[in-house]
Amino acid sequence: MKKRELFLPGLLCLLLSFCTDVRAQDNSRQPAKTTSQANGSISGTLVDSLTGKPLEYATVALLQQGTTQAVNGTLTDDKGNFILSGLSLGQYDLTFSFIGYAAKTIRQVTLTAGKPQVAVGNVKLAVSGATTLKEVQVQALRPTITQEADRMVVSIEGTALAAGRTAYDVLSTSPGVFIDQEGNIQLNGRSGVTVMLDGKLTYLSAQDLRSLLEGMPAENIRNIEIITNPSAKYDAQGSSGILNINLKKNTQQGVNGSVYAGATYNGKQYGYSGGAALNHKTGNWNTFLNLDAARRVGGRNSTFDRVFKGAEESVYFDQVATEDFRVQGPPSVRLGTDYSIDERHSVGVMGYFMTNKLNADFLTETYLGNAPGQPTQFIDADNFRENRFTNYTGNVHYLGKFDTLGTQLSADLDLVKIRNRGDAYFYNYFHNLADGGPATQDFLFTETPSGFDIISAKADFTKALSRGRKVELGLKASSVASDADSRFFFNNGDVPQPDLARTNHFIYDENIYAAYVNWNSNLGERFSLQAGLRAEQTVSEGESLTMKGSKKKRSYLDLFPSLFLKQKVNEDYELNYNYSRRIYRPNYGFLNPFFAYRDPYTYWLGNPNLRPQYTHSFGITQTYKKNYSLALSYQHQQDVISEIALIDAETSTTIYTIGNVDDAKNLSMTAVVPVKILKNWDTSNTLVIAYNEYNTMVDKQQVINDQVYYMLQSNHTILLPWKLKAEINGTYQGPAAYALYRIDPRWWVNVGLKKSFMEEKLEVSVNANDIFHTQHLIVSADVGEGNVSDWDQYFRQRNIGFTLRYKFSRGAKLEERKRNNLEELNRTGG
Repeated sequence: MKKRELFLPGLLCLLLSFCTDVRAQDNSRQPAKTTSQANGSISGTLVDSLTGKPLEYATVALLQQGTTQAVNGTLTDDKGNFILSGLSLGQYDLTFSFIGYAAKTIRQVTLTAGKPQVAVGNVKLAVSGATTLKEVQVQALRPTITQEADRMVVSIEGTALAAGRTAYDVLSTSPGVFIDQEGNIQLNGRSGVTVMLDGKLTYLSAQDLRSLLEGMPAENIRNIEIITNPSAKYDAQGSSGILNINLKKNTQQGVNGSVYAGATYNGKQYGYSGGAALNHKTGNWNTFLNLDAARRVGGRNSTFDRVFKGAEESVYFDQVATEDFRVQGPPSVRLGTDYSIDERHSVGVMGYFMTNKLNADFLTETYLGNAPGQPTQFIDADNFRENRFTNYTGNVHYLGKFDTLGTQLSADLDLVKIRNRGDAYFYNYFHNLADGGPATQDFLFTETPSGFDIISAKADFTKALSRGRKVELGLKASSVASDADSRFFFNNGDVPQPDLARTNHFIYDENIYAAYVNWNSNLGERFSLQAGLRAEQTVSEGESLTMKGSKKKRSYLDLFPSLFLKQKVNEDYELNYNYSRRIYRPNYGFLNPFFAYRDPYTYWLGNPNLRPQYTHSFGITQTYKKNYSLALSYQHQQDVISEIALIDAETSTTIYTIGNVDDAKNLSMTAVVPVKILKNWDTSNTLVIAYNEYNTMVDKQQVINDQVYYMLQSNHTILLPWKLKAEINGTYQGPAAYALYRIDPRWWVNVGLKKSFMEEKLEVSVNANDIFHTQHLIVSADVGEGNVSDWDQYFRQRNIGFTLRYKFSRGAKLEERKRNNLEELNRTGG
């Protein structure tokens, strides 16, 4: 890595000074100690209906009025008291449950601007010989989906969807989300999605991010936030919104956790996974350790057909390709601890380490000729690739809460180091079919070491004001240093000889300085407003050390406004209006001007002259009865970053590169409709209809590619006899357009079955994906008049998996009682 100066100490000193000053002011005021943070609250006391004695550690669930979907919950204390804080204004139902007592519900508890705190007094529970929560358990079959002003929250904690699955599985079945086989994510038919973990950027490529998500059990996830129009609080990077995965926080005293093991088979390759999650909470310390190991396997079977239209004659290119890969390594380790200084201040650290090795082969057989079905040349090309990926991530954070209304300060320092060490061998054998002459060969070799060093620091301050108003302020600074050294060699002799034309050493540094302000306010009882402005200064420098005069420096300041208006038409119907401006900076791989080799006739070339892409996004979301939503959105993108095809008919070569083309437009509608078919059969359904229009360049000619796209996702969860839970996920995608590609319709069905044993401590899950073998990717590309580029690829999505998980807890008996009641709350879908 190129040596660079650290630019963050000044900012960190400023944050430390600010934290110290705020805490000093806080101590001087000496407010009453409390853990409440919000404007609205509901409190009361739970007692035995006969004796009047308080019921300790009973479950209190807060439900959206008229539903059985929990949006909040707590346990009573040792005196039977409870308080639910952080509540928005509106109507709720309260459900109380405790082992040995009949459940009870208080309906239509109303919080208003004039009375945001409500006390329900003593709530009496009657003894019951056999109290169950069967109805609530059935409701938890599907995730709870809550529509907020600027996001949709999919809560999966405690649901059947989380059992025996990975974070990748859950994310890919979230409303409007589609993940392709390379790990690229689309949201409502649009690419350019940013993925975050606990509100923090992952800094991973699409393939590396997929590896991370596939190695993360879904049971570690609390909820997924789908933010189609992010507010000014978030980084402006990304053209299609944010998917934020929030992990569970341990609340149980003592030691608890789980261990798991699993296996998969795709008809050709075997894979496995295993790991453990361990939590320990005692006193002011809360520590966790996650270990996840896996051998992930996959591949593809493909056919590629091309026609190169020449001035005098055409060349017909027919290729069959097979790819196999496996990725494995020692267990990834995620270790962290939080220390509560007092009830209002906490600090913590987290470290993550993952390393794995990729082994892959890409074998092709290519026929070339001047007439269809009459080849004159045959090329047998065998590519073998290895890569060692390593990710070191560290985080230090602070959280301070300064009053009962929600005033708080948080600060984070993130350090990330990513390393790739790869090499590849290319063995090409050329056979002349026309005259039967001797075969020739061309052997090549590449070394591709690369890496990133990332430092990021941010501070966020929230000040709650009277009458439901709130202001949010924040600062952030980040620095990324990228170093990619791609070395190409001719490997036809005893000693590899450097190929200087295709060798490149590229260094790229980027610093981003950001500040934002967000204003939240109630505009009467029916309207609420959130308005924000984010400023980001980008300073970058890229240079190819093997190309003279290639240094490029850039410095630009951009403003990113956002606006959200929420209208409560009545108790059942809400409208959310939103607008935001976003930026999509080209990633470092796109900027690197090196040749990526696939076969003698196919290359990929980076472009250091890429400019950032900007997006204006408008949306209206309608929500009915808290569960049904219809979102309409329009995006206008400027300086679109798109793949471009360069055709050389004389050599039958296709070079794919990235460039800025004209504007793109997207109009979409997303509907989320949960339907309960039977008492034990619940479904969540998502329909996406979108119009996409792309302007791109092919052989220096402008090409318009547009298409009406639709996608239907239907997730079914069924409670069967003998406490079996079945899950069916079906997806249908209509024809689609992306950049210069047109994609044929396709569909697939995944099924799963789960059974619990030993009082739900042991879970066994079986999953089968793409059971009908229909998830083929059939693509055609518009590559100029008379030229053809079509392919059909299947990425071995059909597979079967088996997972065994055991949960354990070694807390005190009192804590065991807490755990049992809290699990009942989790089953309500909260």
